[in-house]
Amino acid sequence: MNQPSRVIKLGPLMMGGSWPVLVQTMWKDPLPAGLVPGDERMPAILSRIENLKTLGCDVIRFAVPDEESARSLGAIAGQSPIPVVADIHFDWRLALLCLDYPVAKIRINPGNIGERWKVEEIVGKAKDKGVPLRIGVNGGSLPLDLRDAVDKGAMTEIVAAVAAAEREIAILEELDFSNIAVSIKLNEPNQVVEANRIFASRHDYPLHLGVTEAGPLVSGVVRNTAALVPLLKEGIGATLRVSLSAPMESELMAAREILGCVDAGTMRARIVSCPRCGRASFDTHAFLDRWEAKLYSISESLTVAIMGCVVNGPGEARNADIGITGAGNSALIFRHGEIVRTIQREEADLAFEEELNRLLVERRS
Repeated sequence: MNQPSRVIKLGPLMMGGSWPVLVQTMWKDPLPAGLVPGDERMPAILSRIENLKTLGCDVIRFAVPDEESARSLGAIAGQSPIPVVADIHFDWRLALLCLDYPVAKIRINPGNIGERWKVEEIVGKAKDKGVPLRIGVNGGSLPLDLRDAVDKGAMTEIVAAVAAAEREIAILEELDFSNIAVSIKLNEPNQVVEANRIFASRHDYPLHLGVTEAGPLVSGVVRNTAALVPLLKEGIGATLRVSLSAPMESELMAAREILGCVDAGTMRARIVSCPRCGRASFDTHAFLDRWEAKLYSISESLTVAIMGCVVNGPGEARNADIGITGAGNSALIFRHGEIVRTIQREEADLAFEEELNRLLVERRS
């Protein structure tokens, strides 16, 4: 087990040390131009962020490619229900502009910001505002000399990635700035594990974990799980993002499952469901499509079973707090393996909602 990292403040949240691992996602669309407080487009954006929060999102990051995006981000940051992070490359003026707003963190690479005086301006303003900077190293964007060394076989990509992070840290430390988080993201899970292990053995800056360009839903979840579970079990990682070519909601559900694999005590709603087969008389796939996001938004620790038939339904999921399965034209709702209600299949959603709400009321009373 590694020693806990230092702690930094991320808006109202604490990151690192013995604090819980924070879950992040990244807004996947360009920010609308000209967004201001009171804008008619703002409620839809804030509602989406609120929904992400209910799914377990602690922090949300936005790409800021230009001045219009920076100002729109500022409008969101002032009203967002969770801390907002600005992701900036190349243009130091965008970082300075974002720091005029209540952003929780700036993600930059000092090495691609340009001249030292530009970095100094960002650091000076970040110090004044008490805003941390995240150094982000990706395997696909290593400094040219390190990339050349990798291509020539003079060093591994793992060593090059750690060296790139240490190079960026040195720039900030020379400016007496230590309010830093770091991410080292590569495409191969084993490389992610090894690079972050090496970094954590040398430095106590909090690490943001992830696999870069992990792919679509299935392969992306597998690759992220392979990389993040070993690190988290070793106490490495203060925040994480499961990067997927899939909706933000999928990233968050995957992240929560990964954390639950490491520590069951962190798991909120846990879904147990059968894959469906020729015996199935209840369409688990369709029911899950309708209910998955709703179930993951439940903040209590709860196991929900969605089973395809009565052969394995209540019995196989007997430890579930609540479950549903089917038999012919009927649906059965059960609690801890005991059937508590039998209804017609078309009434399944309404009846399940009633029983779930009843259970949650009992839990909260």
